[in-house]
Amino acid sequence: MRIERVTEEAEVHRAADLFDAPPIEAATRRFLADPTHHLLLAYDDADRPVGMITGVETTHPDKGTEMLVYELGVAPVARLQGIGAALVDALAELARGRGCYGMWVATENDNKAALATYRRAGALEEMTFTLLSWDLNQD
Repeated sequence: MRIERVTEEAEVHRAADLFDAPPIEAATRRFLADPTHHLLLAYDDADRPVGMITGVETTHPDKGTEMLVYELGVAPVARLQGIGAALVDALAELARGRGCYGMWVATENDNKAALATYRRAGALEEMTFTLLSWDLNQD
């Protein structure tokens, strides 16, 4: 397995099955053009994309910069092989190299696979929190 940072739209589309929905052209271009947005893909020995992780750097005046793990996905045929944890480790290494002081992720309390992956990759559970959201696509 190898892990690489993706900067080409064609690679995103080649890995489309790893995302929740098909990549949107304009959003893909915008994501890849932003130097604080990161997409890493894991490839198997046959050069097939089998896992992905996205991270977004966030900076605050009194805190500095940290990495948000935005999304993690592993192909069903490649699960339980350590690919998810390897992707998290690779994003953490990228974050360290970019001067981030920390990295964080939020996931559902009942998402056992995600919780196990993040813990395996060294994440510590700090506390529970309430997630509030706004639907900005309402008419």
